[in-house]
Amino acid sequence: MLFRSLALTVSSVATAGSPVLDRVIKSGTLKVAMSGDQPPFNAVSRDKSVIGYDVDMARALANTMKVELEIVQLPFGDLISAVKSGKADLVMSGLAITLERSQEVSFVGPYMMSGKSMLLGAATQEKVKTGADLNNESITLVALKNSTSETFVNRNLPNAKLTTIANYEDGVQMVLNGKADAMVADVPACKLSVLRNPNAGLAVLDKPLSIEPIGIAMAKDDAQFAGLVRNYLSTLER
Repeated sequence: MLFRSLALTVSSVATAGSPVLDRVIKSGTLKVAMSGDQPPFNAVSRDKSVIGYDVDMARALANTMKVELEIVQLPFGDLISAVKSGKADLVMSGLAITLERSQEVSFVGPYMMSGKSMLLGAATQEKVKTGADLNNESITLVALKNSTSETFVNRNLPNAKLTTIANYEDGVQMVLNGKADAMVADVPACKLSVLRNPNAGLAVLDKPLSIEPIGIAMAKDDAQFAGLVRNYLSTLER
């Protein structure tokens, strides 16, 4: 009877200390937030379903946990607040692990490495010869709102005009239409934009501007859920 009581007590403490895990178990659903407009990490297909590397990872994670997957599609700038408010259990959306973000959420990973680059329009390639040429008020750059790309521009190219965008598609169109000289984004997104617009004269920098670890974000102070996700991610990597 004593051992049974101890087991029940430990079980009660464990569940009380893991609100996210309790929520996932009770609902039988893992809610993963992503923007749906960061190809190749995630994007909306012609049939309106969300596809991409992040979706594949999220589905594998849900399958390993033996629960259903629900994609919570939100603007990139709202993703972190989604896990903080409980609207989503995880964020998987090409989200770089940074010191600033780690003050708001916990991270597991990285599950891949990325880095910053620039998507340059044809006209920009003619007038920009060095990186210093980009740091002047005659240059207009675009970057995702609340992203590490926005932070990169503010820190390294403070003299350039910066316009924040809700998604990559808007940024690419601004570069194509001459409304922006370049888009600062993750290397895969820049390279994919060139492939999607083969005759538009777009170009990507030869070398990445930074190296960034991409991780899974979740609410802080839930060590049990973080440990579970970490273990499943390690299993998937093997």
